[in-house]
Amino acid sequence: MVSLKASFTRLAAVVSVISFLAGSVASAPVEELEVRKAAATPAAPHWVAYSDEWISGENGPPSTSSITGFNTFILSFLLLSGPADQAVEWTLISASDRATIKSQYAAAGIKLLVSAFGSTDAPTSEGADPVATANTMAAWVKQYDLDGIDVDYEDFNAFDGSSGSAVTWLESFTKQLRVQLPQGQYILTHAPVAPWFQPNAWAGGGYLAIDKSVGSLIDWYNVQFYNQGSSEYTTCNNLLTTSGGTYPGSSVFEIAANGVSLDKIVIGKPGNSGDADSGYMSPSTLASCLVTAKSQGWNAGVMTWEYPDAGASWIKTVRASAFPE
Repeated sequence: MVSLKASFTRLAAVVSVISFLAGSVASAPVEELEVRKAAATPAAPHWVAYSDEWISGENGPPSTSSITGFNTFILSFLLLSGPADQAVEWTLISASDRATIKSQYAAAGIKLLVSAFGSTDAPTSEGADPVATANTMAAWVKQYDLDGIDVDYEDFNAFDGSSGSAVTWLESFTKQLRVQLPQGQYILTHAPVAPWFQPNAWAGGGYLAIDKSVGSLIDWYNVQFYNQGSSEYTTCNNLLTTSGGTYPGSSVFEIAANGVSLDKIVIGKPGNSGDADSGYMSPSTLASCLVTAKSQGWNAGVMTWEYPDAGASWIKTVRASAFPE
């Protein structure tokens, strides 16, 4: 996933970044923690939208009416250097506005998360300590009263390398996030590209090894079935049943056959053809794939990159046949 990194966003983030680096991120006041209701992971299906684009005139996340049909909204991104883009915008609105938005989202059944890293950060290659990074990011989640964190790890050099360092880094990072953000209180998701679930292809075992090691700590996977080649994951067959092509064994049901819980494999797709280099499906085509998948026992849901290209109308079409609102 690509972060826009608009220059004015960066300028607005200076104060927040300085605080982040100085380690001054504080957890929520004790009285708030005492009354915090358990944010137990919602049952599948998960209807997930990311938001990274800075929209003129906006003041925080969109109204619930703009994202009707989704039940998870993810602010991108929380970086090693601190919050940026929609994550930093969340810090720039007032505490009272944040509380109002959270209340509205809760009433509408929508969880609000932040996404870490994205395509900008390469934490393993950059030598970031996984435990310290998890502690800092978890503290940020608590300070800004979000429902959890999504791990959009895209350090391709580390993951594609021969050492397996990405696997061990992600396992340590995930374990420490759960120390700070306990299950039943916070949501923790990962957003790997689909090929990383391909068996016998990655040093250290890839995401199949990660799932085996710490999958019980991860609530679901927002799998990126896009940006992997012009013909990859573009038909119902190679998305759901037989990926073939460059990355055999990485379609939805093949990933499940390799040991990943079927109800955790959320299908990620671009909101429109301009939101990714490849892998786009029209909402109506994707809807037809969901009918097929549901008939075979799948109900995990759909993720999209990104709002506002994919909003209430987009998800209504996608869900219409298999999971009507």
